[in-house]
Amino acid sequence: MPWLLALQLVVWLSGCGLGPSSRPAPSTGLGPEARQEPALSGDGRLLASLVERGGRTTVLLQERLSGRVIPLRHLQRQQPHSSPSLSWNGRYLAVIVQRGERRLAVIEDRANGRGIPLPLPGGQEPERLSLAPDGRRLAMQLVRGGQRQVELFDLSGLLEPDLPPGLAVPGR
Repeated sequence: MPWLLALQLVVWLSGCGLGPSSRPAPSTGLGPEARQEPALSGDGRLLASLVERGGRTTVLLQERLSGRVIPLRHLQRQQPHSSPSLSWNGRYLAVIVQRGERRLAVIEDRANGRGIPLPLPGGQEPERLSLAPDGRRLAMQLVRGGQRQVELFDLSGLLEPDLPPGLAVPGR
């Protein structure tokens, strides 16, 4: 019964303060603003979240440890924002924006300052999205005529990979 011994050890370590804990992580100085829909970069360095500013929901990108706000060039005039998602190093920030009556999926490439709108099949609007850590794929919940469906998009012809340091780019 090695599993019983392991369970007893975990219970004992928890009682000593050495095992798993349910205490929240310490505050990181991100400010008192009410936040929604948090998204961490793959390396945990950046945090994107939604905040209310001037009556509109906007995405706020910050360095997690220092709380420093990182400006986003292409997203300031397209509000409200929803469903932020970051790539591994935070080079890419995918988000849904409102443009007139339509909702659009947009990716901001922070390395070269480009805003990249993602064309969708006719009549479909994004509701939620999730960017793969390498930035090469995107899962999106779409709505068309009241029906919801999830589609996967290959962005490899559009974006360079955003890989953890030390990983080779496939095919090179």
